[in-house]
Amino acid sequence: MEQRAVPDREDRHTGTAGPASGDPARHPDGTDARRRIPRTDVLLRDPRLAAAAHRLGERVVKSAIRQAQDRAREGTIPPERVPDTALALVPGTAGGLRPVINATGVLLHTNLGRAPLSPAARQAVVAAAGPTDVELDLATGARARRGRSALAALCARVPSAGDVHVVNNGAAALVLAATALAAGKEIVISRGEMVEIGDGFRLPDLLVSTGARLREVGTTNRATTADYAAALGPETGFVLKVHPSNFRITGFTRAAEAAELAGLGVPVVVDIGSGLLAPHPALPAEPDADTQLRAGAALVTASGDKLLGGPQCGLMLGREELIHTLSRHPLARALRVDKLTLAALQATLTGPPTPTATGLTADPAGLRDRAGRLATALSADGVDARAVESAATVGGGGAPGVTLPSAALSLPEPYAAALRTGRIPVVGRLEAGRCLLDLRAVAPEDDERLAEAVRAVRPGARR
Repeated sequence: MEQRAVPDREDRHTGTAGPASGDPARHPDGTDARRRIPRTDVLLRDPRLAAAAHRLGERVVKSAIRQAQDRAREGTIPPERVPDTALALVPGTAGGLRPVINATGVLLHTNLGRAPLSPAARQAVVAAAGPTDVELDLATGARARRGRSALAALCARVPSAGDVHVVNNGAAALVLAATALAAGKEIVISRGEMVEIGDGFRLPDLLVSTGARLREVGTTNRATTADYAAALGPETGFVLKVHPSNFRITGFTRAAEAAELAGLGVPVVVDIGSGLLAPHPALPAEPDADTQLRAGAALVTASGDKLLGGPQCGLMLGREELIHTLSRHPLARALRVDKLTLAALQATLTGPPTPTATGLTADPAGLRDRAGRLATALSADGVDARAVESAATVGGGGAPGVTLPSAALSLPEPYAAALRTGRIPVVGRLEAGRCLLDLRAVAPEDDERLAEAVRAVRPGARR
């Protein structure tokens, strides 16, 4: 007569067959190991998880607990490791965004949030998180200009600007300029500067959405001052110069400069994009705000989270009367920045060198020394690690074609995915079948965390 296995009590409840012999859920003594998985309420009384729940909220910690319990049910971890696994799965913050180590060799990686804030800017953000005098004069008790100290700091960094205004990103700066100065009118722009700014967004579409019309001049590779002059008329709102920040046209080219266009009798708006406020010796071909204003530009727009090294925002610098018009336009209210951005911007402008500035000027010899030390230490731990020379870039739509000599840690290719998903996420790049961890964008104080992350994902490491 055929005999059937009788499901145990838990299996009767779920309606599934009990674990087969050799199942990882079966304890060596024959009992179902899943019965020993700690209950959620018991785990929440663990002092470590209780502290995490107090700091992050119970929902966040419960989610980590459920993930750990599921792993135990699947047999990938023993029940005894559920508390430790749950603790490891608790995120560092309740914000959802995970801090990563940028080892891509791209200083301003758009997918990683572009410029990392300086310690001074981070402290300023925390200090501004509560009630502040963002729009109040404490001495008189009267309403004051929003973010006045941050705007004053920006003016101080670019003395050639009559006044300044700040909006929530670089594209918003162009939208405000086009809306306030050229709605229903024409913006004269070179065909060679009709750029796509990333993620499928194109500058012509952005400008036309404001109600302005585009008047294209010149050709893809050449646009002269005479081309612009021939296009001007009573319908002209302004002439727009756009720095092609993410590509280069070389060879038989000609581009009219702001100094040439300033004499045409209409406002010249220059979008420099990358946020360089003054000339930088490492980037001699990169346009900067001060130079463009001195050359006669009526308005310069730029991003704050690129070469400036600050928070995401759109910088607008120019003639006093023009800035007044822009700042009082109704759209300016919709595009204004919050107090946290203003605090971070001011600290960036007045504080010590930013991580972006430090990375840009890093000594290649020092980078090679760091890579060598890391490779030696990791090799001693059984990791196939080598120190190699590398080439870094600025990124973020800045200094196209410019490479920065660097050094990297070279690891076997499988490390790339393992590091991205590790406890300390590290993002590198693949090159010639190896995972490269470029050090130019990695702060020296993060070297030990980088090494720890590599050790944690090496073959045979307990995770």
